[in-house]
Amino acid sequence: MQEHGKRKVLAVLDDLFFRVKIEAAAKQEGLAVDFVQTEKDVFAKASGHPLLIIIDLNCLSVQPLGLIASLKSSDGTKGISLLAYVSHVQEELKRKALDMGCDRVVARSAFSQNLPQILKQHAESASPADPACL
Repeated sequence: MQEHGKRKVLAVLDDLFFRVKIEAAAKQEGLAVDFVQTEKDVFAKASGHPLLIIIDLNCLSVQPLGLIASLKSSDGTKGISLLAYVSHVQEELKRKALDMGCDRVVARSAFSQNLPQILKQHAESASPADPACL
């Protein structure tokens, strides 16, 4: 995984279906993915400055809203782009995630359908010449 350097995505989820989808889409974009399920592991892996952190707002192994707030308040991670996904009927949870600092929250269906484009956008926005690229 080290050969990818900054071309890495961090995913916080416990859903096997989405894990497989993310792995496949990331592979197409030449991105590595680290899957984590604890806040401690999120911060350990985020120190490598991934292009993006994806968070399932229904993940049971972490407190997603608290994690978002912690990531956005920490000097080492506040600049990393956060993308969360949630069921389209959970508008209140979506609003709370945005209030906590999440950069973007999308419905599960839109996330699933647009994942290749989302990853491509983040991969293309990364500049190898910029050590702080997101």
